[in-house]
Amino acid sequence: YHKLEWLYRRCLEFLDRYETEPFKDKHFREIWLNTDKMHYLLNNVRKKGQGGNKFRGMEDLNLQTYIVVTSEVFSRYAFRSDVAYDWDITFEELALDTIRYKDDRLNEFSKKNARLEISHFPQEPSKKDNDLNAQYTHDINKIKHRSQYVDGLHVNATYTNIAHYWLIKQLVKANEWRMISDNDSSIKTAFYRVFAEEIKRYDAHHFLSLVDREKSRKQCLQEFEDAKQDLLEWGFQSGYDTKNLRKLAKYYLTELFTRYTFHEEVSEGKRTFNKYANNPVEHPLASRDKGLHLVDCTTDLSSYESEDIAKMILEVNDNATNAFIQQMRRRLSILERPLMTARGEGKSYVYANFNPKYAQYALTILRTYFNFCLPFKSADGRKLTPAQRLGITDKVFDIKDII
Repeated sequence: YHKLEWLYRRCLEFLDRYETEPFKDKHFREIWLNTDKMHYLLNNVRKKGQGGNKFRGMEDLNLQTYIVVTSEVFSRYAFRSDVAYDWDITFEELALDTIRYKDDRLNEFSKKNARLEISHFPQEPSKKDNDLNAQYTHDINKIKHRSQYVDGLHVNATYTNIAHYWLIKQLVKANEWRMISDNDSSIKTAFYRVFAEEIKRYDAHHFLSLVDREKSRKQCLQEFEDAKQDLLEWGFQSGYDTKNLRKLAKYYLTELFTRYTFHEEVSEGKRTFNKYANNPVEHPLASRDKGLHLVDCTTDLSSYESEDIAKMILEVNDNATNAFIQQMRRRLSILERPLMTARGEGKSYVYANFNPKYAQYALTILRTYFNFCLPFKSADGRKLTPAQRLGITDKVFDIKDII
């Protein structure tokens, strides 16, 4: 752990020189971000001294922990990877804040610790209180049970996403923002809050990439072949003399958006405004591993021409975050996928770590290595690192450069 912390500090120093400084002088006309949320379960082992016969029969906690990842769509540069956890907070501090600010009597949005999943410490009901003693007993037992496990508390996913986007917005200077995610309410809420002004000016747009994860590999391959054939046939019948699938997809979407919208018009008296219609469209280009997927836009695109909308829809995919999350799953043993138990009745999280602080350290180290030291080959045939593709450096770094 001492070595891990040392390497983490080295990575922060490296990022300060080669990430924070270059971004001060770099300005993007348009930036595409892809955000996804991964969850893993903390190793549910009680702290030292909390075992023994007197604790037998207690239900083990499944401490589900979220990791939020945001990458740039074209370069796959991972801007941030944050664990939704506060490892510094203690139940003693929570109890003190509850007494000081009467947090148990406030609405959730008014509490000092509303960011935490356990936002206040239960207080014993007074004689004039209408609360039941049974509820207090239940809540205090829950706190005692939780305190026997890892220190710190889980943070609300929406709060983590808001902080996540706010920090990216401070780092990156851009005129227009394009964001891709799945239909996760915490990600959508955070984007609408942090980029509220940009959305009002029509400078920020949010796209949904809706993928059916239940499909088998065989189904995905079949959909890929069928979609390719359908697109070529449509192009031939429409009189286009190209067999380039991307060009045909652009022509197809341009024609589609002359009569198709992601919004609906609503009239209230003399006022007319656009409302999100929840009206996704099928992406014409399928992939071998995911098959066909749906695309939607939750912001207002009415000011764009159909050709401009088609160009944007073509770029909607979640490949950027998938590339980094796959690296996390394979290179970090503490974030590996769970193993099936011998009985086949459940999953074993035997490799999961005890403290999310070290998961955050490991993620930062991996993110630094992934961005600056790990080149990949793209469709244009060039083998470059994400940092090179984004234009903040012109060389491939080595792990020794970070150390």
